[in-house]
Formats: sequence, C-alpha cells, structure tokens
Amino acid sequence: MQKKDRLGLRTWIEIDKKAIAHNYKVFRSLISKKIKFMGVVKSNAYGHNLVEFAKELEKLGADYLAVDSVVEGIALRREGITIPILVLGYTLPKMIEKVVNNNLDITVSSFDYFKEIKKINKSVNIHIKINSGMNRHGFLEGDIKKVLKEIKYSGANVVGLYTHFANAKNPAFPRDTKNQIEIFNKWREAFMGALLKPICHACPTSGTILYPEAHFDMVRIGIGSYGIWPSRETEAYSYGKFTLKSVLSWKTIIAEINNIKKGERIGYDFTEELKRDTKVGIIPIGYWHGYPRALSAIGQVLVNGKRAKILGRICMDIIMIDVTDIIKAKVGDVVTIIGQDGQENVSIDDIAALLDASSYELVTRINPLIKRIYK
Repeated sequence: MQKKDRLGLRTWIEIDKKAIAHNYKVFRSLISKKIKFMGVVKSNAYGHNLVEFAKELEKLGADYLAVDSVVEGIALRREGITIPILVLGYTLPKMIEKVVNNNLDITVSSFDYFKEIKKINKSVNIHIKINSGMNRHGFLEGDIKKVLKEIKYSGANVVGLYTHFANAKNPAFPRDTKNQIEIFNKWREAFMGALLKPICHACPTSGTILYPEAHFDMVRIGIGSYGIWPSRETEAYSYGKFTLKSVLSWKTIIAEINNIKKGERIGYDFTEELKRDTKVGIIPIGYWHGYPRALSAIGQVLVNGKRAKILGRICMDIIMIDVTDIIKAKVGDVVTIIGQDGQENVSIDDIAALLDASSYELVTRINPLIKRIYK
C-alpha cells in the first residue's frame, strides 16, 4: 500500500479485495448454482467494516446479506445496498415500522413477537428461527402447528425458515449436527404441507464445508468470507481441496526507539527483566485498539520481515517490542500486527491458538474506529 493512502495514520487495517473474491469463489464452488449465497456481515463485518465489505459481496454476486440489528440493516440501505438483508438478532418491536420502510427481513423466534407484527397491520418479511438443539433461541419441535397458525393470523410474509448448528465444526463428531438436520427437515416438510415455500437455510461456513446435505436453499457464509477457518478440524478436513485467503492485515509504525541496559525492568508492574542490552521499539497501539493484553511478554509482531517479541505489559495505547536483532529498524518503520511481512506471517488463528481463544472474538474486537483501507 502507498504511504499516501495511510497519511496521518498511526495504525490502520488493510483489507484485500482479491482475497475476498477468492474466498467467495471457493464457497460458490461448494454449492450448486440453484443455492443462494448469504454473506454474513454482522458485527461490523466481523471487524472488517460493515458497509465496504457488504458492497464487495454485492458486487461479487451475493444473493443475501445478514446483519445483527436493524441499525446495521438501515446503514447498508443508506449506502445503496439493494439485495435482501436478514436481521439475525432480536428486533425491538418499535423498530418494526423501520424494518418495513427499509425493506428488511427480520427473525421471529418467539410467539410473543407475532402479536407485535399483527399490531403494525403491514406486511413484514420474516424468517422463522428453529431451535433444533442449540437451545439458544427459536421455536421447538413441538411448536410446529402453533407456529403455522400464528403465521396465518399475524399476516406476516414468511420469506425464510432457518436454524443454526451448535457443533458442526468437527467432522469427527457428526451425530449432533445430523440430529439437528433431522429436526429441521420436519419443519420443512410441515411448511411445505401448509403450502408455504420459505427459503430454508441452516449451514454456516463449517456446515457448508462438512454437510452438503444441509445446503437446502441457501447457505450463510460468515467467518469463511474473511479467510478465517471456523476450526482447526475444518481446515484439516479441507487440506488439499481448497484454501482460504486471509482478508485482513493490521499495521502500525515504530514511534520511538530506546536503548535500555541489561537488568533493567520494563513496563507496568516491572513484570519483565531484560536479559541483554535491548533496543526497545515503541508502537502506538494497545488493548484499547483491540490487541489482547493477554499477549503481554509472549506475543510477536513483524518488523522488516522479522519477528519482534513484545516486552512487558501491553498498555492501553502503547506496546514495547524488542527490535535488537532487527539491525535496520528505525522510527517510522511499518509494524505488522496481523498479516504477512516477507516470509513471516502472524495470523489471527496463530494469536487465537497462543491464547487458547476464539479467532471470531479476536477479530471482531479490533477497535471499529481504526480506519479500514480496502485495496
């Protein structure tokens, strides 16, 4: 990326549009042409910028988008997104009018919500959410007849019927997912028997890869669109079949370099003692920016294609790194926090493994105020 593109920025995130296109093509190749592709862009597109990522998916040919809230859906409509949008999360009843005005689809997962839809006296596009075993929210198997009755009297327009898999990331343990598929199929059959033809969808990224029998009418691709594997097991299963390309790189600069003597202690609470004379680089980001404090003294970043260890405690807005072995390191050099630099790479999955954490959580926690630059 050119320096002019990051002028005035101490830290920034680069989003690779070619990688987005690559991942999109991978998942299109896994489903038949008649099956719809829903791009999940909820939660600021998993930290990648809601509007820009949604626009890329729309350009590539996505059939649907999924967001968490009506607020996110309206933001996309204001930016000219025209393809259907499903709100996956709970919608406040007072927002239903805005749902209709902005041509959004919403999730209905409780009987009380049918009453709210009936009050508005307008046609509301809904997707019925089924609890097929995850036990988070949704209608239970025994609710089928009552749900069909409520649909009739609420006047809602049933666009979709869906469920979510709880344990579809490990191909070694298929029973739970197959049980969920079986329950969902009962709902599909009941809706068809009632002459309803909703778009049926169940598979997230992992389900799309591992359970082709559950592709139904549409798949929901979230984490895979960003080039992140849902699990190590899913990645291992896919080895040699296809690859995903990481979309996001996070970068900053060296703001200062100090020479500190062996035996000195560094950072808050003096948690680390320097074992040698050390050239300490100061980088202007910290846990406020979304870099986990748990990486204190164990994390690594990249400078000029080489690894630099984090020293001491990560601060709110500052990290100290060891650049002693990076001979040409200087103030202004680019530091790669996540991504590739030369032959070295620090991936979000590497960081997650180091912390025994979720890659989903780490990437979505990157501060949304940091500029995302699509290139």
